[in-house]
Amino acid sequence: MGHQDKVKKLGRTKPHREAMLANMAMSLFTHRMIKTTDAKAKALRPVVDRLITTAKKDTLASKRQVAKTIHVKEVFKKFFAEIVPQFSERNSGFTRVMKLGVRRGDGAPMSVVELLTAKPEEKAEAKGKKAKKAAKAK
Repeated sequence: MGHQDKVKKLGRTKPHREAMLANMAMSLFTHRMIKTTDAKAKALRPVVDRLITTAKKDTLASKRQVAKTIHVKEVFKKFFAEIVPQFSERNSGFTRVMKLGVRRGDGAPMSVVELLTAKPEEKAEAKGKKAKKAAKAK
């Protein structure tokens, strides 16, 4: 029977699980895409959705509540400056989980978790810098 098993424990204690999911959420906000196991990806989705929904209120109380989970100041600033404004029109469904297959070492099912935001333009600038360096070398 599946009574009172809403939380996927992931083989960890509660503080360890909360810290791991907070770190994964910060990595997701930093890189916009992370690769992890299916179980962790499914456990991460409600954490990220709850953070974004809370942050959309844009009050001091909501910022303090989000700061309980996002401990790194740079990620916190990026979260409120870049990520949350992109979700102002969307009510839910802020993340996508795509299955990749199995991990080679232990056969664990792997997934990619990504934020449904616009792609950053930093990569285009990086390519431009490489092209400039290559031109200088010639």
